[in-house]
Amino acid sequence: METKHNLSILVKNNSGLLLRVSGLFSRRGYNIQSISAAQTQDPDITRMTITVGGDQQTLEQIENQVRKLVDVIEVKVIDNTNAVLREHMIMKVTASDETRAAVVEIANLFKANIVDVGADNMMLELTGEPKKISGFINLIEPYGIIELMRTGVCGLERG
Repeated sequence: METKHNLSILVKNNSGLLLRVSGLFSRRGYNIQSISAAQTQDPDITRMTITVGGDQQTLEQIENQVRKLVDVIEVKVIDNTNAVLREHMIMKVTASDETRAAVVEIANLFKANIVDVGADNMMLELTGEPKKISGFINLIEPYGIIELMRTGVCGLERG
C-alpha cells in the first residue's frame, strides 16, 4: 500500500546539493510530492523536508540511497506521531460583495490571515498541518480560487 512519508534530511550547505538530492529521486523513479529546504541555525547546515509516496520497502530504499550521498549528515523518517509537521499556503480567492462575508467567515474558522483585499478578490494566508490546509482549500474552492501556492511540508522531530 502506498502512503506518504516525510523525510527530514540534514545536509552540508553546499551549492548543487538540492540538484543532487532531487536527481537521485528522479534517476530511481521516485516522485517527490513536496520539498522544503532552508538553512538551520547553523548557516553551514540545511534541513530538507521531503514528502514521498511509496510502500515501506520503497521508503527504506530511498533512505539508504539518500544516506549514501556526500554531504548528507542525517536522514530521519518523521510523521505526525513523532514530529510537528506544518505547511504554509497563500491563496487568492474571488470575493464579490455577495460572497466576501462567507469567505471571511471560513478564513476566521481556520484562523487564516487576510493579507490583501481587492475590489473582487482577497488574498488569504494559512499555516497548519497539511490536512488542515487541504480542508480549507476544499471549503473555499466553491467561491473560486484564482491562484494558490503551498510551500510543502516542513517538520521537526519531537523531543
